[in-house]
Amino acid sequence: MSQLSQLQELMKSLRLTETANHLPTLIREAEIKDSTFTQFLLDVAKYEQTRREEKQLERRYKWATFPFHKTLEEFNLKEQKSLSNKHLNRLKDLTWIEQLYNIILLGPPGSGKTHISIGLGIEALNQGYKVIFTTMGELIHVLKTEEITRKSQTRMKRIRDADLVIIDDLMFMAMDKQEANMFFHLINDLYNQSSIILTSNKGPKEWGELLGDQAITTAILDRILHRVEIIHLNEDSYRMKHRSTIFGQESVSN
Repeated sequence: MSQLSQLQELMKSLRLTETANHLPTLIREAEIKDSTFTQFLLDVAKYEQTRREEKQLERRYKWATFPFHKTLEEFNLKEQKSLSNKHLNRLKDLTWIEQLYNIILLGPPGSGKTHISIGLGIEALNQGYKVIFTTMGELIHVLKTEEITRKSQTRMKRIRDADLVIIDDLMFMAMDKQEANMFFHLINDLYNQSSIILTSNKGPKEWGELLGDQAITTAILDRILHRVEIIHLNEDSYRMKHRSTIFGQESVSN
């Protein structure tokens, strides 16, 4: 076995598989540049680090389960008068995640709620945050089967470990008491641990009708609305009275 083959096998045993496979190219590049031993080792270490970061990002994209890939740059602000470019950029800088703010995007179908939520999720992933996207229907199904299937257990662990959880189509259907109670316990788990983006065509005042239990509704709202920015799309946006806003004193609308 050649020295190159021995070195590649040794690297693989040390879990440096990506670098082992790319080693012949790295050696040729070092010979062309007439690199010192130190520079060659530095290039090898940097390559392994870069590939690990790329693979970790690939895994996080897979775990995020976005239904489609649309960035904030692709969002047409000209068709959405209730959100200015300045405020979209304020959302994009993601300081609200560090502050554990929640974002609620309200508006009718086609107003861009899901696009904005996914765009923010992609931005967060690229900045190193763990992100999960789920529809409300899928979330309820996973919660109900968590104690039954390993797949649901893994999914729920990733949701609870995420820095940002995006729940799409919140309250599109009525819940029974068991479902509402499980949803409350999830929100309670995420409270003061993660940021949440919620999209819905129904405002918080209407959620009680769909949750069916006033005590659970109040408990959920207390946690979600503690630190929140509520953005109405296709209408004048507003923030909850007596609550601070990530946009300072300005209105979200143009």
